[in-house]
Amino acid sequence: MKQKYGLLIATWILWFASILIPLLYSALKSIPRRWMTLLLLVTMLLSLAVLFQWVFLRRSERQHMENFHGEIEAAGMTALQHMTAPVLLAAHSGEILWYNETFRMRFTPNRNVLGQYVQDVIHLNLAALDHSRDLLMEHNGLSYRVHATSSVQNQWEVVAVQFTEITDILRLQNENTNSRPCVMLLVIDSYDDLLQYARESEKAQVSAEVERVLERFMQGTDGVIRKVENDLFYAVMESRHLHQIMNNRFHVLDEARQIRVNDRMHITFSIGVGDGASSLAESEKFARQSLDMALGRGGDQAAVKTENGFCFFGGASKGVEKKSKTKIRSIALAMQELIENSDQVFLMGHRFGDLDSIGSACGLAGAVRLMRKPAYVVVSRQSCLATQLIDRMEQFEDGPRFMEPREALGQITDNSLLIIVDTHNKDILESAELYQAARYVIVIDHHRKNVNFIENAVIFHHEPYASSASEMVTEIVQYFRLDTEISAAYADALLSGIMLDTKNFVMRTGVRTFEAAAYLRKIGADTIEVKSLFSNTISMYSMRSQIVSHAELYKNNAISVVKISQPDVRVLASQAADELLSIQGVEASFVIYLAEKGVSISARSMGNVNVQVIMEQLGGGGHQTMAAAQLPDCTIQEAKERLLMTLEAQEMQKG
Repeated sequence: MKQKYGLLIATWILWFASILIPLLYSALKSIPRRWMTLLLLVTMLLSLAVLFQWVFLRRSERQHMENFHGEIEAAGMTALQHMTAPVLLAAHSGEILWYNETFRMRFTPNRNVLGQYVQDVIHLNLAALDHSRDLLMEHNGLSYRVHATSSVQNQWEVVAVQFTEITDILRLQNENTNSRPCVMLLVIDSYDDLLQYARESEKAQVSAEVERVLERFMQGTDGVIRKVENDLFYAVMESRHLHQIMNNRFHVLDEARQIRVNDRMHITFSIGVGDGASSLAESEKFARQSLDMALGRGGDQAAVKTENGFCFFGGASKGVEKKSKTKIRSIALAMQELIENSDQVFLMGHRFGDLDSIGSACGLAGAVRLMRKPAYVVVSRQSCLATQLIDRMEQFEDGPRFMEPREALGQITDNSLLIIVDTHNKDILESAELYQAARYVIVIDHHRKNVNFIENAVIFHHEPYASSASEMVTEIVQYFRLDTEISAAYADALLSGIMLDTKNFVMRTGVRTFEAAAYLRKIGADTIEVKSLFSNTISMYSMRSQIVSHAELYKNNAISVVKISQPDVRVLASQAADELLSIQGVEASFVIYLAEKGVSISARSMGNVNVQVIMEQLGGGGHQTMAAAQLPDCTIQEAKERLLMTLEAQEMQKG
């Protein structure tokens, strides 16, 4: 090739010389015509020679490159044929055009699959392959990362697919994930209260039984457990063993309940677990958050925090009432200081406020007014279920001022205080905008802790053992440093909330519930006036009876479907759910009714069934004996089927 280029250059030099020499000579003297003709003929011949050599050289070069590319393609196909990774060429339609020897040995050892479709041979959909992202697949017990590249030649698209085996890599990744250490915190619920009056021998016996249960719990896990305090244990185990425990739904909770104290009370555990953390420190942080969540939901359950949220197990027994009031005294003093340092106080409950929500807000507003601070109860009257209480409170001169959420949003300042009662869930607040605008927030609630709880509260007073928010407010008011007691009207509002949530002192009542009621009665609460707040019209009583009469029994559950559209249907549903519990053999009741945006379910139980767990499966929540759920974009029949499926799943877990 270099020689051909050298000959071409020599010819070009002669050609330039044949033109340049006559021009220079003619500039000096004239040239005879015959010599000029001869020079022109030589120049033309040289020009033709240059042109011929150039065309010949380009054709020769093109032929050489074609031969070279052919050799490269042949060498490339030979290399692909002997690659250790399986390679496949297919048409865009999925038809197999070519594959190498490794692919044949791995995927089709005993047959020729040329011309067949990829999805028929290895169950791989070429259309699903994203050329910018690899795909994982399994074949004959091996794992592959599949990478596809396409090219178009003469309107013919060919897809090249490469299979990289990653079985060992995935095995190592799984081993690393399964061997990751997880921290577990185990707390004995209400340990001091349970063993307060027990003899030393009984305390030692209970402690020994608890440790035996935990030793059996840790057997086969290769983990360690250490007793940090009388009621607190630390455990560390590998993630693989934790997942087995989760599959068994933490049987240690059931075993702990078999331990009795004084042949009356049983031991329960609250367990917090941190899973999926990147370090032991982060796992312990997750475990503490999980333990707080388990305790906030009433104890006797396990909460596992992962990267995707919380998982809950247990929660079958009733919470044990805590008798210490030291915490309430400190909370009351801290609240009073915040109230006195604010310019105004807004009190707000949950949407569709009931007697407990509005009553606790009114009672607290009465105490705030005695501190000579403006107090406003924020409520949307259109959707409120306690309009009778609001109308009655507005008749008194010193009654609280009720304000619509929009008006409160325009009046709140940076120095205002927002007190949220009877809920801690951000999703069901009366006004989420008012909560977001508030700089200082206090939460007072008795419902079992929800995942979407308010995190930025200055004071988060949460007692799942209390009967109602009104009971909690009554206890706090007693420790406020006031010149006088709140008026009888405010006492009536608080008592109405307690009576609503306890079903007239039948459900979830403890010693502190009666102490709070006794205090309210002492400062002037009138039980007759309170009872009048629960009165209904004859039409509402008739419709409630219809709801009860149309109920169906599913095992120990009563389910009623309400197809009527009525403004008071929410009140009717909750009242009917309460009344269904009076039927013999019914442990839980569910009333399904049409709401503004879909379907709602009102759930009640006598305590043996945790309706909160059931409603959480449907996107709702509440308390162990009183809960609800809203199902948007759903029909009555679909809601009933989902409820039945959830109840069936709960029965299977018990079994």
